[in-house]
Amino acid sequence: MKSAVKSQLTTGKAPLAMYFNDISPGLSESQLRFRVIHFWEAKNIANGTLIGIELLLIDEHGTVMQGFISSSRAPTYLPHLKAGAIYTLQNFLAATSKEIYRVADQNLNTFILERLSHRGLRGDLYDVVGHLRLVNGQSLIDRPVLDEAEVISTRRILVHLQSKDGPVMKLYLWDQTAKDFYKKFTSSEDTPTVLLVTTVNPKVIAGNQTCNLALSSMASSRVFIDKDIQPTIDYFSWLGSNPEIAKRVNADEVTRSETMTIGQIYAYIKQENAKEASFDCIATIDDVKRDSAWYYIGCSGCQTKATRGPSSLMCAKCGKTNVSGVAKYLAKISVYEKNDQAVFVLFGDAGSELTGKHPAELVNNYFEANQDLGAGHQMPVPQALIDTIGQTHKFRVNVSKLNLTGKIQAITVTKIVSPEVLPPVPLISYMLSGRPFYFSLS
Repeated sequence: MKSAVKSQLTTGKAPLAMYFNDISPGLSESQLRFRVIHFWEAKNIANGTLIGIELLLIDEHGTVMQGFISSSRAPTYLPHLKAGAIYTLQNFLAATSKEIYRVADQNLNTFILERLSHRGLRGDLYDVVGHLRLVNGQSLIDRPVLDEAEVISTRRILVHLQSKDGPVMKLYLWDQTAKDFYKKFTSSEDTPTVLLVTTVNPKVIAGNQTCNLALSSMASSRVFIDKDIQPTIDYFSWLGSNPEIAKRVNADEVTRSETMTIGQIYAYIKQENAKEASFDCIATIDDVKRDSAWYYIGCSGCQTKATRGPSSLMCAKCGKTNVSGVAKYLAKISVYEKNDQAVFVLFGDAGSELTGKHPAELVNNYFEANQDLGAGHQMPVPQALIDTIGQTHKFRVNVSKLNLTGKIQAITVTKIVSPEVLPPVPLISYMLSGRPFYFSLS
């Protein structure tokens, strides 16, 4: 893109400052200011030739973007690169990232051409303030209960913190910082809602498919709540004056599954700028819908619902006229959380994760025991599903286009979140684990 302001070299004027969300494809002489989260060498996997330096960057708005320095410029900039340091950049090229090489949610890649300057700001760390959403996975609707022995043994507390009109961030409090937070939180007469932590460090956490940004306390970090100091007092006052704004989730920042209540999910759906997203939701099952089929017969290849032809099953998506049918979960369950109610649809493997039973096994056993039933008979809801009534789970749910357009109210469950997949794995372990990393080029 062409900048509205000429470069500082030709006009003597300061360059136009931009944020990552303002960048468009093309050349720009505008100025970017960002922190380098992590950087690494990208090499040709066939012959080991250096292609360039890949960077993971974050700007002042919390937007994460991928950067690249070509091999010809690498000797100039590599000695000055430091993870966590803040830099300014003038003169860059933005181009669309290929999906297989992308390590950030932004679909653009910034190619550094020249004038990368180290800002030299203090300690490459910063302070963060916001309102608490979760404390060790517990909502603030009921006061979270913290186990002192657990805090001591794990040496950490995980909080989800949301800034003003910003994203929900994972903030890990370690060692003495965790103990300080525990003391303040448990000794407070009212449930604390505002938290300020000094000198936090951005970290990249690798999940099963994506790399996410989290914040981590340092040995020098200090914690303040509600009315401890003036910044928390100011934020506490703002929070009290804007209760509805404080509950909103910024649709532009929904890039990964965050834990939300049923009410918050439906409030998100009603937002004008809402988009498709996944959330985690803790809810209790109070009924299984019996007025509709709990399973469907899907194509064994693509899982699309198969249709019955003259003599065989057909798949409209695959275009095949003779496909093998496999029973798949499509069960509707009624769930509640506090005073909020919703209908969730168990889709695919989520049903098996909940019941411990594969639908094909349940269907086959039923019809083997009832061989006199006709081919068009639909099996009633099995006991395995009914037995889940009263159970509380963390559901991974998907807000789809059909939800956003109001065509359907039921929300699809894609996974029953299990404790084994909740703890994050540090990026460095992910890189050394032998698994292929997405930025490898050939």
